[in-house]
Amino acid sequence: MIRFTDVHKRFGPKVVLDGLTLDIPDGQTTVIIGFSGTGKSVALKHIVGLLAPDAGTVEVDGRVVHELSPDALGALRGEIGYVFQFAALFDSLSVGANIRLGLARRGLDEATIQARIAESLALVDLPGAEARFPAELSGGMRKRVGIARAIALRPRYILYDEPTTGLDPVTSAVIDGLMVRARQELGTTGVVVTHDMRSAYTVGDRIAMLYQGRIRQVGTIAEIQATDDPVVRNFIEGRPFDPDALPVEATA
Repeated sequence: MIRFTDVHKRFGPKVVLDGLTLDIPDGQTTVIIGFSGTGKSVALKHIVGLLAPDAGTVEVDGRVVHELSPDALGALRGEIGYVFQFAALFDSLSVGANIRLGLARRGLDEATIQARIAESLALVDLPGAEARFPAELSGGMRKRVGIARAIALRPRYILYDEPTTGLDPVTSAVIDGLMVRARQELGTTGVVVTHDMRSAYTVGDRIAMLYQGRIRQVGTIAEIQATDDPVVRNFIEGRPFDPDALPVEATA
């Protein structure tokens, strides 16, 4: 389980996380939604120790991430696949070489590495793409390679940072299907950061809304869709609103 407990994070005068508390249960996909700039990606970076909280704790299977030694943190990161918003592939390396990097760091033999590369590309419907380069791929294909790189590590957790941003609806649906397949076939626990409600409803078991640095509401898809919270409802329905016009109890 991943657990955020009263996490605070600021950058200079800007408060980003202001008491974030959230449990992410094993074997499910939890989707974190929220307006741009509300700290969704910042929360993800705390899970892998790219950022440390100013206060509070982030735990992964009982391990407090910011308290881990470098070796222990490296071991933890080996259990977590991270799919970056823009795939973050190395342009000078082939698709196969991009996926190979993380596998080689684990000290796997070459036969196992090549098998993992082939298996992960097949899982994202890009069989035989090892020799291609990122510049030869569409945006959607690059995202699929990013997912292949994550699942090749056979991680316990996969973190997805805005996986459908910048994609057309058809390609977004393909990426959604791959995230669902990763959970079903690999048994991974997923954390998806997005503002795309169509995607959230497709891939999520639970949805949590991050608002003003803390969780506003968390629940199943049905519970979120039936919400009477004006902030959550305006967001999921894509309607602009003025938080200053809400009743005091609605903004608390």
